[in-house]
Amino acid sequence: MKLEDLKGKTVGVCVSGGLDSKTICCVLLDAGVKVKAFSANVGQPDEKNINDIKKRMAPTGVKTEIVDVTAEMADICFETVKCQAMYDGGYWNSTGIARAVTVQKLLPAMKKAGCVALVHGATGRGNDQMRFERYTNVIDPDFGVYAPWRDSDLLKKFPGRTQMVDFLAERGIVAFVGTKKKYSTDANLAGLSHEAEDLESMETSMRIVKPTMGVWPKDAPDKVEKIVLKFEKGRCVAVNGKKMSPLKVMQLVNKIGGRNGIGMKHALENRIIGTKSRGVYEAPGMEVLSWGLKYIYEGIMDRKSTQLFNQLSKLVSDQIYDGKWFDPATQAARAAIQVWADKATATVTLGLYKGSIFFESMKGLDATIYNEADSSMEESDGLNPHSSQGFAEIQSVEAKMLAKSGQVKV
Repeated sequence: MKLEDLKGKTVGVCVSGGLDSKTICCVLLDAGVKVKAFSANVGQPDEKNINDIKKRMAPTGVKTEIVDVTAEMADICFETVKCQAMYDGGYWNSTGIARAVTVQKLLPAMKKAGCVALVHGATGRGNDQMRFERYTNVIDPDFGVYAPWRDSDLLKKFPGRTQMVDFLAERGIVAFVGTKKKYSTDANLAGLSHEAEDLESMETSMRIVKPTMGVWPKDAPDKVEKIVLKFEKGRCVAVNGKKMSPLKVMQLVNKIGGRNGIGMKHALENRIIGTKSRGVYEAPGMEVLSWGLKYIYEGIMDRKSTQLFNQLSKLVSDQIYDGKWFDPATQAARAAIQVWADKATATVTLGLYKGSIFFESMKGLDATIYNEADSSMEESDGLNPHSSQGFAEIQSVEAKMLAKSGQVKV
């Protein structure tokens, strides 16, 4: 959609309360568009009071509605951990996870308010523009989408933040450019992503980032902290013996993992549009939960199951990144993964120490295919060593033929 297409219509603008949000809303109002602002409470740890967004947006004259999606965020965090769906560099794609539930919950609120289009402030160089639009299209193909920062007229009018400040000042709205930030941050319950500004230079250390959800490993306590996680069918239902909701679990493991320096990742990721992006990521709770479940999966999966799971996990990860959480391929992969998750019930104890996670113990895994007797290097009632002789002879037939045929060269 173009700006002129929106005149006289009501649109829902996704806002954070920042300079971009205020500018976009005012531009729309000036163009004769009826504007309503919406913001999702995704459990962002960098927002002390989510209602502050309303106060920051108030000078524009636009009313802001806050939609609580924290329960949905916790659920998608659990489902992502169940799939072990990490993206490039082994990081948890917290932003990609959040966009799915944000659009899923904001669209009904916008439609109820009479909106006919969703307006997002995502840059034309990043991933979020694709995610916002993809989710809007698959959830409601008749709902419009407008991307201001792909509008050539607006890009010409606002080449930088200074022009936005001047524009708002003309309307009596005080805004400051402020000092140049070292990086930008996007936050939610799953974690934080830091990118851009100083982080764009490969000569800049990732350690310029000041953790929000915890500390760098060097600043964590000098002792191991044990955490007990009880899983039922691939989902954590209790922490340290206390049953709690997914939201409470996420909040607690974020706190425990964060104070022990867990989950700080660096990635040079491959963006949807083909470019490379550098990011520093925090996701302490996701990392803690994933390792607990990983140890359970190792106990129940045979070789072929492990290979297939890894392929499906990669598929789900890519789908999340590309804004395709609701697509059939994602749902099919998740359904297959659930076959193993149905057997993933056990209690795991982990040791957290200065950014590292150690296996301490596991009990109650009824579906385990691990047998101590079979694995023992000592005399036991397990696998008879003599039984391996026939298998070794069968293997030798192929090995020798490859060698004699000249197909193997060392």
